[in-house]
Amino acid sequence: MEGCGLKPIPYNIRAYFKICLIAGRNQVHYSDKKFNIEKQALLFSNPRVPYNWKHITGEQRGHFCIFTANFFHHFGNPEDYSVFKPDGMPVIELSDEQAHKAAQLFEDMYTDWISDYAYKYDRMRVLVYELIHLAVKAQPIKSAKRRLSSASEKIARQFIELLEQQFPIEDGNAPMRLRSSSDFAKRLLIHVNHLNKVSQEMLHKPTSVIIQERILLEAKILLKHTDKAVSEIAFALGFKEKTHFNNFFKKYTQLTPTQFRSI
Repeated sequence: MEGCGLKPIPYNIRAYFKICLIAGRNQVHYSDKKFNIEKQALLFSNPRVPYNWKHITGEQRGHFCIFTANFFHHFGNPEDYSVFKPDGMPVIELSDEQAHKAAQLFEDMYTDWISDYAYKYDRMRVLVYELIHLAVKAQPIKSAKRRLSSASEKIARQFIELLEQQFPIEDGNAPMRLRSSSDFAKRLLIHVNHLNKVSQEMLHKPTSVIIQERILLEAKILLKHTDKAVSEIAFALGFKEKTHFNNFFKKYTQLTPTQFRSI
């Protein structure tokens, strides 16, 4: 973990989580979304989602820390928080007071990092969670997750975890196996109707729609940020025929995969 001045970074998928405190006007590209930072913000990057940012103004400063999932082994899971979810809000704009507090947390991390304190790694884990909670509290109230019944919440969380475990698609010889509501229901040992009910209640969308949206997002990432052939991408995402993939993609984007890649 470290803090430093910021430099432009390439748009790709990384093997680690990253939290950045960015000061100055920037434009962040995260998957297929774009965010404008006017003054200062925290950026949370997920290893499954490619991103980059470019500076709008000359003066740039900030801090960042990086870590792998193993760093939090038996110490909670940062991916449980919306800021690290692929469909969450990865860029959180901060007030001056919030930015000052975030900068202090990064400085505390660095102080512990260079110290010989025996429990410095536990201390840094706590500081990372402090950054996460600072960001979650700074989000608009309308995006806050409402409290849900524990049983249904567990099923919804397990469903999303199973879905996300299939990404990013890297090995063309191993296409994703769980693609239908029934596939996930069998893995979760529940009836498909119950899974659909929970999905509608907790996630406000049918299970099939959530699956389709995630497949579409991965298709866009692979088309824009890899040189894989369209047929390879179709196979990796579980489509038996390239034509089926083309029809699926055009249904939701009004573009063929080739047209989307060329934009």
